[in-house]
Amino acid sequence: MPIRILDETDYPGVQALHRAVGWPARSLAGWRWLHANPARAEIDAPAGWVIDTGDGELAGHVGNLIQRFQHRGRTLYGATGFSIIVLPSARGQGQRIIRTFHTQKGLFARWTFNANVVSQPLYARHGMIPWPEQTHALKLGWPVAPLPLIAGKVLKTLHRLAPDTVSRLDEQLMNDRLGRAVRLALPQGVSLLEDIADASPYGAFWTALASEDRFLSDRSPATLRWRLADPDQTQAPLLLAVERDGAMVGYAMAQMAKGNTLEPPVLEIVDLEALAEHAEAVPLLMTALKGAAKQLGAAKLRLPVVSPLQLARLGAFADSARREGGWGHCHVIFEHEAAHEAWSPTPWDGDQGFCLRPVPLTQGARERRPLVAASSHSKA
Repeated sequence: MPIRILDETDYPGVQALHRAVGWPARSLAGWRWLHANPARAEIDAPAGWVIDTGDGELAGHVGNLIQRFQHRGRTLYGATGFSIIVLPSARGQGQRIIRTFHTQKGLFARWTFNANVVSQPLYARHGMIPWPEQTHALKLGWPVAPLPLIAGKVLKTLHRLAPDTVSRLDEQLMNDRLGRAVRLALPQGVSLLEDIADASPYGAFWTALASEDRFLSDRSPATLRWRLADPDQTQAPLLLAVERDGAMVGYAMAQMAKGNTLEPPVLEIVDLEALAEHAEAVPLLMTALKGAAKQLGAAKLRLPVVSPLQLARLGAFADSARREGGWGHCHVIFEHEAAHEAWSPTPWDGDQGFCLRPVPLTQGARERRPLVAASSHSKA
């Protein structure tokens, strides 16, 4: 079976692949949005590859998300592999399509930060290494509603015992806070980030962050605006900012998601950054995020990609977190060694920001698309 570059006529076939393995099927508009990735267009990279059966059907797919990086005044490009699907009918082709992804040229690295237990051994066979060395198998979670989490575990157990019966259940563990525009109670010093224009405080924050001696994925206002334009979101992501003396010094982005019909909703941290001299902004943002998770109807707050720098900045939050994961979900192959020490990835650098399953909402709830109506500060 030939492997060829994905084109826009393949999107219905890619949707069918996702449905075949029980993954969320992104809309055609969503695939067109991904295809319009500005960083991909700058280097004319493929949007992905497919395994073509030759009879009008697809038997496999790997997406290719190009990201722009800044380091010491240089612009480099890297790629995240996502939605890697190979049907049983294409057995043996999985290694070929992964090899196609990780041998593309002109990139400082290729990686996946979202490998599952079954797929993760494949990456080592292609020269990809578990990375970061200390935290590649770590995810952190902070429960805020224990009962739905327990109920989710019970449903998973029942699914293993009676998969046909449980799979016919409707969406479980929903609650009446989901989809509502909530007035968040935020701690002093934290506010909603609403202005992401080029000349906004966020723009100045990105300029300051990019000037640090770090290897950073592009979080410029233009890139953030493109990320927020994902048409498949049922709720806009939550954006928070910390200011000191009138200047923005830290920010967080989090997204409500629901892994499948049997899991409770989770507030997933997509990005968490602060200027080097204001590392104290990270615990403050975590306090706000944990409070927001409960108010928005999530069962827990989760950080799905962790770096050693983040672990240190989390402080007491790292000590109180539940260690999740346990397998090497982060793998990378480097072409430029500079990133080994200078790159401290967050979920922003992986596919979590656009491969999370959105919380399914009714049409009425979708019309209340903003995640929060406004904010008020708590006395804490």
